[in-house]
Amino acid sequence: MTHEEIFVEDMNRILASCDDALHTLTGKNILVTGATGLIGSTLVNGLCAFAMACIANEAEPPHVLALVRNEAKAEAMFAGIPEEILTLIVSDVTDYSVLEKFTDLDVDFIVHAASETSSMAFVNRPVDVISTAISGTCNMLELARIKECRGFVYTSTMEVYGAPETDEKIFESSGTNLDTMSVRSSYPESKRMCESLCASYASQYGVPAKVLRLTQTFGPGVRYDDGRVFAEFARCAIEKRDIVLHTKGDTCRSYLYTADAVAAILTVLAFGEVGEAYNAANEATYCSIYEMAQMVANECASGDITVRVEVEDADKFGYAPVLHMNLDTFRLRSLGWEAAVGLKEQFDRMICCM
Repeated sequence: MTHEEIFVEDMNRILASCDDALHTLTGKNILVTGATGLIGSTLVNGLCAFAMACIANEAEPPHVLALVRNEAKAEAMFAGIPEEILTLIVSDVTDYSVLEKFTDLDVDFIVHAASETSSMAFVNRPVDVISTAISGTCNMLELARIKECRGFVYTSTMEVYGAPETDEKIFESSGTNLDTMSVRSSYPESKRMCESLCASYASQYGVPAKVLRLTQTFGPGVRYDDGRVFAEFARCAIEKRDIVLHTKGDTCRSYLYTADAVAAILTVLAFGEVGEAYNAANEATYCSIYEMAQMVANECASGDITVRVEVEDADKFGYAPVLHMNLDTFRLRSLGWEAAVGLKEQFDRMICCM
């Protein structure tokens, strides 16, 4: 498949799987932060595809407000989308003055997807990671309070559960063993605080905030130089280089395709319970990093490359500790959501578009 064919298929999948959820957004203004990020851009494109379908069917379309820092990047990414359905708001989500950008705008729904995702940043710039997460989330929750929004989704992470040591299912009520004195905890601990802010704004101010705890998510749109492990595996398959693991690859987790993540966001935005969290993952993809590397080498690279283990100090790479993140997604699936894309297809689609 070509990049264009994959894009069209993904948009059609989002429209088909989220038909009921999307229709709750008809004629509404939806703000998306982190709009040029992997998940944010897919969400913006999905919402705009729905808006175009509304126009074609002579229905009132939603209007997307995309909060971005880099205007040129956003204009290139969303070129061709009519201004009547997409407005770029250029600002930093962490700056309190961002609220002034919306003085004269209605905001009915907010999806707060802006976040630091670099593992190296978690250990090299931990103060920035924490302050960015908390200040940005406070600003967006405050905006939701001021505008009396109808829905708010915060995209959180599986890492709030710490480093589970067994393959037992992890539920939204499960605890954590995070070490607050570990520098890398800057990321998951700040996410936990942001979740608490969501629950607090829901309780004290009636903001309809909901939390989506995403597993590692990827697909079309991953940059070729992305530093995360799935991107490195994809580059190895493309360049016919052996995959070199700097750990034993014992960590186990599930994965999620970008379009499936967007469907999860829309489902929770429309039908999720206020003040609740939802796990999002394709449970069928649960495997170790080593097993995933072998799959990429044998199936995506047709056996032309091998997997080598050359153990180094994992801390210098910013890797999370060894964990077994076997998320249970019953709560999300009970809202009508299902993951559609498996791990092999997920890699094939990402590789095709890199």
